[in-house]
Amino acid sequence: MKLTILGCSGSLPRPDSPASGYLVESGGTRIALDLGNGTVGALQRHLDPFELDGLFLSHLHPDHCSDFGALTVLRRYHPDPPRDPERSRLPVFGPPETEQRLARLYAPNAAELAEADLTDVYEFRSFDAPAEVGDFRVTALPVDHLCPAWGFRVAAEGRVLVYTGDTGPCAAVEELARDADVLLSEASWTDSPERPDGVHLSGRQAARVAKRAGARQLLLTHLQPWTDPEEILREATEEFDGPVRVVEAGQHHSI
Repeated sequence: MKLTILGCSGSLPRPDSPASGYLVESGGTRIALDLGNGTVGALQRHLDPFELDGLFLSHLHPDHCSDFGALTVLRRYHPDPPRDPERSRLPVFGPPETEQRLARLYAPNAAELAEADLTDVYEFRSFDAPAEVGDFRVTALPVDHLCPAWGFRVAAEGRVLVYTGDTGPCAAVEELARDADVLLSEASWTDSPERPDGVHLSGRQAARVAKRAGARQLLLTHLQPWTDPEEILREATEEFDGPVRVVEAGQHHSI
């Protein structure tokens, strides 16, 4: 597998990075995990967005899904698309309200919010069962966040990438990360007993998940713009003996 960091900033974009978004490729299959603010622009540097085979949205906070709007403009209004969007609808996997909430971006007026529809270009699917998209098998489990949120276990070619999405410490994250080749974990803030439960992970907490789950490598993402990456890295390396990196936008990682 090949992982490309489209954006890795937590809560909002930074000057040097869009918000959360990750391109994963295996064989001839390409999927995106989240599309936060600015990620569709970054995606176009690496791939024609029409070549995506699936989109997985961990939750519906803007820093993880707002560029779905940009992708929709491209798929609906491109004057010369390389393929017919209506005949190759993109599978979109997301929380139960994904279709209704994101379709409302395109309602022509308030009176038509309830009738907004994007099924001409998308095929909306749930997380009821593991998803098979080309070379990928993606298993989703609900995690502990401020809204309904899921983490993903992405398997292909005998390798496993796990992406936490946004979460506080919980059993589901460790279950997803069990024996993963790479754990791509949020580490939004530094460790402190004053942090609220069920919101985010610190660098130390992410490393503990990786250690307990037996993950082989830890990649840290979703650092908020005011969080010191050196401090996050220090916390993580104190807890986890394997390779640890704080990711940057534009990086490629082989899995």
